[in-house]
Amino acid sequence: MTSGAPHNLADLVRRAAGRSPDKPALHFDGATTDWSALDALVDAAAAGLGRLNLSTGDRVGLHLGNTLDFVVGYFGVLRAGLVAVPLNPRYSPAELGHALGDSGARALVTTPESAPTAREVAVAGGPEHLLVTGSAAPAGSASWAELVRTGAKDGRVEARGGGEDLAVLLYTSGTSGRPKGAMLPHRALLANLEQTAQIDPPVVSADDVVLLVLPLFHVYALSTGLGAVAAHAATGVLLEQFEPAGSLEAIRRHAVTSIVGAPPMYLAWSRMPATAAAFSSVRLALSGASALPAEVRQRMHDLTGQQIFEGYGLTETAPVLTVTLSGSVPTPDSIGRPIPGVELRLVDRQGRTVEEGDPGEMYVRGANVFLGYWPDATGGPDRDGWFATGDVAYADAAGDLHLVDRRGELVLVSGFSVAPHEVEQVLLLHPGVREAAVLSVPDPDTGQAVRALVVLEPGAEVSADELCAHCVGSLARFKCPTSVDFVEALPRTATGKVSKGQLRELSA
Repeated sequence: MTSGAPHNLADLVRRAAGRSPDKPALHFDGATTDWSALDALVDAAAAGLGRLNLSTGDRVGLHLGNTLDFVVGYFGVLRAGLVAVPLNPRYSPAELGHALGDSGARALVTTPESAPTAREVAVAGGPEHLLVTGSAAPAGSASWAELVRTGAKDGRVEARGGGEDLAVLLYTSGTSGRPKGAMLPHRALLANLEQTAQIDPPVVSADDVVLLVLPLFHVYALSTGLGAVAAHAATGVLLEQFEPAGSLEAIRRHAVTSIVGAPPMYLAWSRMPATAAAFSSVRLALSGASALPAEVRQRMHDLTGQQIFEGYGLTETAPVLTVTLSGSVPTPDSIGRPIPGVELRLVDRQGRTVEEGDPGEMYVRGANVFLGYWPDATGGPDRDGWFATGDVAYADAAGDLHLVDRRGELVLVSGFSVAPHEVEQVLLLHPGVREAAVLSVPDPDTGQAVRALVVLEPGAEVSADELCAHCVGSLARFKCPTSVDFVEALPRTATGKVSKGQLRELSA
């Protein structure tokens, strides 16, 4: 990013159009949109939304997949001085109703397929403006395409608001309870783009063609992917969903140079011989959202010669906090070091900085930290700007950070802390185990005990007793599972991370 610092996230599109008007901004669904055309569409969307009698700061839900409509709607909402509320297209009616009701969204942009669910929510007191994509709007709704066409008559639109004004409200699930809306101002998202731009080598540069296949309703794809493409006037290859063979073909066809990915993507690609040729254009591959298994990283390196680097972050930090890009080869099992502009310290339960090598909860500070949770900014940074991430880590002798676990997910057995991740890694060493997740369960003698949920490899025959005995060989007795349940699959979030909240609900 260069001079002329933007104030509103939508300024990124305007600046890219000024720099490189004819350069491809997005390849999507067989068509290419250049930066000048994208900027004009954003203007049209902002003007169209302005005709709905919405007030500055009103929330607009974006209940869409990875489409051009999402991109235009997102930047159009921001240029209009409104607040974007990206929503998972796979939400159930109850989940959609909670997010829309909690946010007080006055408008919702959705698809014809999701319109019946959206109407059901609207009847129950949801948004008064239901905007549907596609060629024709169903009864009881308005056409998003017509709104944009009508708005195009107004020409250029200047961005309203920015800086500390709320830009995005992202619903994020904690370890328990209903999702909460993380309040991200323009300042935080722009700051993280500036911080990541200072990483060497950069994740995205002006010359890059970036694969955008992770869901845009998630902060990782929204900011580190789409936001970075706009910030650098790069080119994005937008795919509606991840399909292993189709995504490899898109990488090959568009000569993708930068990949913002997640472990399930690399797992699938690592099993496909075609990955080697497709990755010949790739300059840098990043993985985030959850830990990348060591064997997947190694298989990808063997196939492509590429090192897969990792990043760590949170919705609340817009999102990136650390990356493993400080060296040419990532430190095994590490989340790397803080990026420029992010301060990080490890503290114990008493709030004291831990000794070198000891685990502690990560506290972070920087311009990228959110305001707090909707609507009253509770749970945000303290008066000195520090935010408690809830994640426990330790720093090795070289200064690289290693995640231990979520503080709220630690199992307290007779007062001793057990990190689920540690137990899961031992379980995965058994040849019959494909996936494993560890939870705490009440125990009358020890307070809590370790429970394992395991997905076996196809055809494997393994007993619970065998797995418990396997753990005894590598872990202290109090860390070993007292119960093992075998399941068909582990529930995952949109970015492939195991959903401990859903696991608790399923195993209750």
